[in-house]
Amino acid sequence: MSSIAVTRKAVDVDGLPASYLTATGPDGPAGRPTVLLLHGTYWSRVWLPVLTDLAAAGLRPIAVDLPGLGQSAGELDAESATVPALADWVRRFAAAVGADEPLRVAGHDIGGAVAQHLAVGGGTEVAGLALVNSVTYDSWPVPGVERFRNPEVVAATTVEELLAARRTAVTAALGRPAAEEEISDYLEPWRSRRVGRSWMALAGAADSRYTLDLVAALRRSETPKLLVWGEDDGFQGIAYAERFAEEMPHTDLVRVPNAGHIPMENDAKAVAAALAAFFAPHGA
Repeated sequence: MSSIAVTRKAVDVDGLPASYLTATGPDGPAGRPTVLLLHGTYWSRVWLPVLTDLAAAGLRPIAVDLPGLGQSAGELDAESATVPALADWVRRFAAAVGADEPLRVAGHDIGGAVAQHLAVGGGTEVAGLALVNSVTYDSWPVPGVERFRNPEVVAATTVEELLAARRTAVTAALGRPAAEEEISDYLEPWRSRRVGRSWMALAGAADSRYTLDLVAALRRSETPKLLVWGEDDGFQGIAYAERFAEEMPHTDLVRVPNAGHIPMENDAKAVAAALAAFFAPHGA
């Protein structure tokens, strides 16, 4: 696996650079099925621990930064930060990186809502849908995000205050002790006022109706589905995953013990193995 390199690249979407992480071996990405990895209230950094293992399994993993977030250009507003608008943007991004339909897509946190919309919201053919500690049903927005739906809170929030709030969230989500260097790495994008405004737009647009409205379609969906869930998640409890697995056809649930909201950071091997088995050419 030492010959597999993780790189950050960019591609133009709507005239602006969209940044993404990917991993490829010496043979390059040709012929490898693309797996789109979508983040939510974090950024592509959440997928970093699993990229090399996914590439080793014969996949082309692409962890994108949504517009205005992470290292992507642009800035989200109240309209462009909604789940349907972000799903439309992901479709354009997928085309730009040569990810042909049917798509293979995995979503974490609010990125899981975007992934669900891609799978059953119409306009996209999806071969496999994976949700990793994702929002579902009415499980969101959580209080730390919901408060940014108040325009007065947004207007009054400084970069320093947002960084402090994200530090608290990241520390809890990691679910394990973390060195300051690692936490600072996670926090780096939010040092930008533009990214901070985009993130608060995403938080302000967070609305459980975007997942509740998909429940009926998900119950009818024949698309293979996989849930990978850190059992100790204090943001998206595993009870929601259990309900989803029970109600939605063609759904498997892989539990990750002793893992929190970002199980990639607690047991990368287990998460990568589950995703690889699901998305690899012999799977979904």
